[in-house]
Amino acid sequence: MRVVFMGTPSFSVPPLRALAAAHDVCLAVTRPDAVRARGKRLEPSAVKAAAVDLGIPVLEARRMDSDVIEALRATEADIFCVVAFGSILPDEVLRMSPLGCVNVHASLLPRWRGAAPIQRCILAGDSCTGASIMRISSGVDTGDVCAQASCAVSSKGADELSSDLSELGASLLVRTLPALRSGDVVWSPQDETRATLAPKIEKGELWLDPKSSAEMNARRVRASSDAAPARCVIVDRPVRVTRAVAVRSAHVAAGCLAVGKERVLLGCADGSLQVLSLKPDGRREMGADAWASGVRVRTGTWQRLA
Repeated sequence: MRVVFMGTPSFSVPPLRALAAAHDVCLAVTRPDAVRARGKRLEPSAVKAAAVDLGIPVLEARRMDSDVIEALRATEADIFCVVAFGSILPDEVLRMSPLGCVNVHASLLPRWRGAAPIQRCILAGDSCTGASIMRISSGVDTGDVCAQASCAVSSKGADELSSDLSELGASLLVRTLPALRSGDVVWSPQDETRATLAPKIEKGELWLDPKSSAEMNARRVRASSDAAPARCVIVDRPVRVTRAVAVRSAHVAAGCLAVGKERVLLGCADGSLQVLSLKPDGRREMGADAWASGVRVRTGTWQRLA
């Protein structure tokens, strides 16, 4: 099958590689090179780097202008496959290929429509999530669904869960394309009464707070990333907490710090948050025990970032 692939971040790479192994990916469309790290240098998207490695032609597009649309038309592709591309597709593009335009979405639609389904499912305490193959429509992740696969959330952080869902979505997409070509798939409308939204994580949304429960703070840590870190102030020093677990059996007053043998506990509204690793501002990530040895305190306070 002749396929045009559209995607940008690392989440999109396993589906691209899976498609390239099974079909003729004639073009990879991705967002332009951008500053993606602290070096302030322009870097290619993860999809561009993977496509170049696979020998797939690359088209960089900030928006779907007339030149991009004509380039898409010239491919004469059977289907367009989209995985976290990051740009709205006009109706002309959605109708261009014979088999239409399908998207791999990282949730069990209609739950978690939007930009941050992985972080939102962790924050909500969902036990299960998954990947969906949907037909792209004019709404945000509102199109009909033809295939889904699920996986456990368990105690996974956002990065690990994203990796699992990317591989799951890649496998699901490759399994679904032959049925799309033969017309054997069944498209099912989403149940609007069960829809939930997954808007982009805003600055400060994952900051830790002693007024929150230990479990909620632990979810914030698991949902965090370089783009949206879980931060707080411990003994007057701002830090990013990178790994932590809720501990109900350890009783530390909310807003208080207790440092014991190989344990750093932050008191929350109910129970404590045990910090396993953290990154003080301007320093490398370290284990909580190494941090505690450096600050040399046994008690103190912690608070939400101002």
